[in-house]
Amino acid sequence: MTIEIIPFDEGEAQLDWQGLMQALRAGHDLPRAEIGDTLLGRGQDKMLSRAAWIDGLGLAVKTATIFPGNGKFDLPSVNGGMCLYSDTDGTLDALVDFRLVTKWKTAGDSLLAARLLARNDARSILIVGAGTVAHSLREAYGMLYPNADFVIWNRSPDGAKALAAANPRTSATDDLEAAVREADIVSVATMTMAPLIRGKWLQPGQHIDLIGAYTPDMREADDLALQRARLFVDSRDTTIDHIGELLIPLAQGVISKADIIADFYDLSGGGFARQSDEEITLFKNGGGAHLDLMTGRYILDAWKSR
Repeated sequence: MTIEIIPFDEGEAQLDWQGLMQALRAGHDLPRAEIGDTLLGRGQDKMLSRAAWIDGLGLAVKTATIFPGNGKFDLPSVNGGMCLYSDTDGTLDALVDFRLVTKWKTAGDSLLAARLLARNDARSILIVGAGTVAHSLREAYGMLYPNADFVIWNRSPDGAKALAAANPRTSATDDLEAAVREADIVSVATMTMAPLIRGKWLQPGQHIDLIGAYTPDMREADDLALQRARLFVDSRDTTIDHIGELLIPLAQGVISKADIIADFYDLSGGGFARQSDEEITLFKNGGGAHLDLMTGRYILDAWKSR
């Protein structure tokens, strides 16, 4: 039995965003995933494991270790790996670099949603945030919209300027409100606890892509933004009752579960789609373990075909 070990650089060389989007669509044609998360801690140090099993695709466990003090050892604070297991006999198929799976899953999740929910003529894309995910978003959205102009806003202007300088047709701004008002697509990848995106800033025809919030008390958009938009998620199972972006306004009666129009499991039925050029669409990227599995299997298949 051969167990594939897939490192970041060599693995990434085999991948493309179009191929990943096709793999994510195909994965949602299979039975709905079984998922489970485990969080362990020792003081500030944490270990998060996310597991998924999709009948016909296999099993995966992705584990991240978060050690904030690693800077004093000149080591990254987040590390980890992903194990892929055979759906046939449960044997280990591959060990994949954690960063590779996370990068492609996170950006690919948003990219597939934008492909279906954003206007085809989108020419102005705002990325809010300038961290690792923002760099991936610039790469991914740049593939889907090669003629678009990009604007970066970040709490630290230096971070926005650095990301802008590293990419063509990209500039930095310190005026978030003006940038939101002028963008066709607004993609938000921050660690904010309180909303940054205001509903009063949104314009007809926009697509809003929310990525950063992942705990029950985090939000990136305010109540009015959710009320003005048609709402979509990658998975109802991993977002509605788990992430503050939806959990808080649902609990307060600002929106109802009926306002969540579709998730990726509605792709084949056509429900996950923009209906007009004027509507505002809003997508919550929850990034569940089932998407890690779909992405990991795509990476393994591409690796074997190299």
